[in-house]
Amino acid sequence: MIKIFIKNRFGKNISVTVEENPNAKGLAFIMHGLGGFKEQPHIQTFAQAFRDNGFTVVLFDTTHAFGESEGKYEDATNTNYYEDLEDVINWSQTQKWYKEPFILVGHSDGGKCVTMYAENFPDTVKAVAPISTSINGALNIEAEKNYRPDDYKKWEKTGIQEYPSKSKPGIMKRLNWYQYRDDTFKYDILKLSDKLTMPALFIVGDGDRGTPVEHQKILFDKLPGKKEMHIIKDAPHTFTSSEHLREIKGIFDKWIKDNLC
Repeated sequence: MIKIFIKNRFGKNISVTVEENPNAKGLAFIMHGLGGFKEQPHIQTFAQAFRDNGFTVVLFDTTHAFGESEGKYEDATNTNYYEDLEDVINWSQTQKWYKEPFILVGHSDGGKCVTMYAENFPDTVKAVAPISTSINGALNIEAEKNYRPDDYKKWEKTGIQEYPSKSKPGIMKRLNWYQYRDDTFKYDILKLSDKLTMPALFIVGDGDRGTPVEHQKILFDKLPGKKEMHIIKDAPHTFTSSEHLREIKGIFDKWIKDNLC
């Protein structure tokens, strides 16, 4: 495994890991969600499926998250996460292990970003897996209002979204809510969904209240290509239990073998 820092378009450091397979069947980029990081168990589970099936795997921490890259989480937006994804892929194009078309996998806002990339550059993407993906600003707000109405009222009043991190105990996540909220409305992955003709894998927990099953189905039903959706029983938005992670690993293994090998 190689771990390096590259510069994004604004000169900030992005932490990238590359696990090159010398006889790679292909290349997969794995992206975390809002405030995430590449070492999270679910991100590593996605990556392990590709490692086990003979792919070169690239993971990275976006800027303005909780990984090793630069930036403050409070400044996180869909825009900066998407731009970092583009910058990592553009850098990868200069490396000897780069292959097209490649596979994109992302969780939550990372799912939204990889889907946007697949819509913008469909000829470069072999398959896409938007896991528990965000869809657009309107559905984000609807979910937040239903999920935690009292918290939502506080965020709207103060302009700050604040709650303890589950992935990094002891850390309080503090986000510029107005900036993040307004930015999400710039992007709607339903609008160009007809571009998603490549194989697509959807996985979501039936207990996910941030990006619920019914929101996933809106996007899923619009995709014209080969697609499948798996609903994980009793799973929340971020998969953490060993049981759920084993199930997800099995789903990825089969999907890779059926569609990508």
